[in-house]
Amino acid sequence: MWYDAMSNADIKEINMKIESRKILHTDILIIGGGTAGCYAALTIREKSDYSVIIAEKANIKRSGCLAAGVNAINAYIVKGRKPEDYVDYAKKDADGIVREDLLMTMSEGLNSVTAKMESLGLVILKDENGEYVARGNRNIKINGENMKPLLAAAVEKLKDVTVINRINITDYIVEDNTIKGAYGFSIDDGTAYEIRAKKVLCATGGAAGLYRPNNPGFSRHKMWYPPFNTGAGYAMGIKSGAEMTTFEMRFIALRCKDTIAPTGTIAQGVGAKQINSKGEVYETKYGLTTSERVYGTVMENLQGRGPCYLRTEGISPQQDESLRKAYLNMAPSQTLKWVEAGKDPSRQNVEIEGTEPYIVGGHTASGYWVDTNRQTTINGLYAAGDVAGGCPQKYVTGAMVEGEIAALDMINKLDKEEKNADFENVGETEQKAFDEKVNEYNSFLAGKTQQFTTEAIEEAMQKVMDNYAGGISTHYQFNEKQLELADEKIRQLIRLVDGLHADDMHDLMFVYELKERLTICLSVIAHLGARKETRWHSFAENLDHPDKSEDWMKYVNSKYIDGKLQIIYRDLVGREAHYEHNDR
Repeated sequence: MWYDAMSNADIKEINMKIESRKILHTDILIIGGGTAGCYAALTIREKSDYSVIIAEKANIKRSGCLAAGVNAINAYIVKGRKPEDYVDYAKKDADGIVREDLLMTMSEGLNSVTAKMESLGLVILKDENGEYVARGNRNIKINGENMKPLLAAAVEKLKDVTVINRINITDYIVEDNTIKGAYGFSIDDGTAYEIRAKKVLCATGGAAGLYRPNNPGFSRHKMWYPPFNTGAGYAMGIKSGAEMTTFEMRFIALRCKDTIAPTGTIAQGVGAKQINSKGEVYETKYGLTTSERVYGTVMENLQGRGPCYLRTEGISPQQDESLRKAYLNMAPSQTLKWVEAGKDPSRQNVEIEGTEPYIVGGHTASGYWVDTNRQTTINGLYAAGDVAGGCPQKYVTGAMVEGEIAALDMINKLDKEEKNADFENVGETEQKAFDEKVNEYNSFLAGKTQQFTTEAIEEAMQKVMDNYAGGISTHYQFNEKQLELADEKIRQLIRLVDGLHADDMHDLMFVYELKERLTICLSVIAHLGARKETRWHSFAENLDHPDKSEDWMKYVNSKYIDGKLQIIYRDLVGREAHYEHNDR
């Protein structure tokens, strides 16, 4: 057979050119089929007849931060508390730099989306009185291994909702600051897509992999946050001129050493305190906010009192069992570590350390600058979940609420707009733009020699960010000179990307993920330099400005204008406000 006579290289050469194209139309395009995206789709179809396309890079059954499940709802208004309490908590944890309007509207919806998930089959633990089992002031315990499959199954039952799995969306289509859709390609069959939509929801998650992780080399993607969340939504927004906010409030998670397993299950679940090598409780010395817990651990190690631990020695056999079970579902490597050591947590304290920094709007206020209804500064483009800024500590349920809020506003706007607006016919200009995008994809697939690999440039990027933009190796510290060098070196790496080659569509996805990360790196560097204070120890440890100042009770925003990233400062927004974009 002719097939047998051909080399693998010949076959690749034949296959590796995009020949097939599809142009699709829908009322609403949702980019990202994770927590926020799926919940938005449910809301749209329950409240309207508008058509929906969900474009998901993986498969919605197991995608996003919920892919492996969770063992608690971390944002819930427990009995005796009210939404205002949650706003106060999140505001205090972020030292005031939050959008209180976003926090308030998110908090008000937490319990209703939880009830919805329970109706879809989520198992929520209850006590003998039938009340939810609380974990602290804001959490309830669940059996959440199947949380994402439950969401996906509900979406798949919806009429007039098309799910396109394994499609990598790379660019928005924006005309006169109005969203018109997006471009992308299928990872499976190499089809190029142009998806036209009247409204678009970005729900792509945050950005991991910008910094050199705790476990480089073969484990460089063994990280706390999903490595496939590369900040695609941020990058597309930046390139399209959307305003972004608070990238300088990076998130650094305190995690179990080596396994990168969450520590909250231990700290809250069994009340374990942070202690140093001398057995001293140090958490109250530095403060109890999220960033302060990391900062305290860093400082204790620097001052020679490390390693640092969560004190689990002496917990009960029942607590041992509950921890083993909890981590077996959520982070099995931690349970395996206990098994391999032959020591339960009750006989061995758990060593802890900080992760590399992430840009994650579900924990910090980083992301798109949105109005109260979650519309970005690009007309018709919305953001929800980790990709949306201003609303930290939203977690899973908060992402759902934001998906719901965005969905309801999109419906409301579409109801008021011309029902028969013609977008079915793609004009000559639009066709030319699609041609150019396909040519761009093919330029990476064309056979050519390359000086560097995608992997090599990614590792170089992570090293630059680690050394010069406040990574693990510098104890999250940076100064203005280091940031200048970081900016220069990242721009050098960006110039190398055009010379990359992709062997197949999977490789092509990696090229675009690298492009996304590099774009975000420049924004992070600019934001770190723009806030002339240290408000969140470890999250942004500015050595040139080591103290906090009331002059910086403001948002640091940015917008890509005429090829340059411009910094914008904005006043704080109160919880009773209904914020709208008046200057876009």
